Amino acid sequence: MIPVFNRELVIARLSLYVMTTRFIHINQDWNAEPNDPEPMVSLVDGVLFLEFYANPWAYEGYAEGEKLRLEFSGCKRYRLGRVNDEGWYRGQCRFSTLAPKWGEFYELQGDRLLEKCPSDWIDVGPAHGPRHFLFYFRDEEFECEADSFEMKRRE
Repeated sequence: MIPVFNRELVIARLSLYVMTTRFIHINQDWNAEPNDPEPMVSLVDGVLFLEFYANPWAYEGYAEGEKLRLEFSGCKRYRLGRVNDEGWYRGQCRFSTLAPKWGEFYELQGDRLLEKCPSDWIDVGPAHGPRHFLFYFRDEEFECEADSFEMKRRE
């Protein structure tokens, strides 16, 4: 008799031995303005805020000049790096050959390749941040280790 394998179970067990990087695409119906999103980071009462201009051309319901705000609670640390889309396509980013697409917001799972990460992290709070978020803007990359996030619209 030939054994029948449960594909998901086999993959889950193999991942215990071979750690891979997984990208969970978060921004399904919104995104940053593609030309000049102007990402700004601020910290208020232990909550990290990332504000940027929304993309009104690719997604209905967003006005030109409208800002979006991501609020990260339980933030451990963050970074706003200078990798742009040209560098990403040339392989100058640690996720250049792994991330599915430039200009998107992801949650990373598995191997985050921290040994290849720049050392420009800014520590924010105690050792929380079990989740790792990554957002590629036109001329910057944002990373954050936090408990959770919430997206809000701003005027």
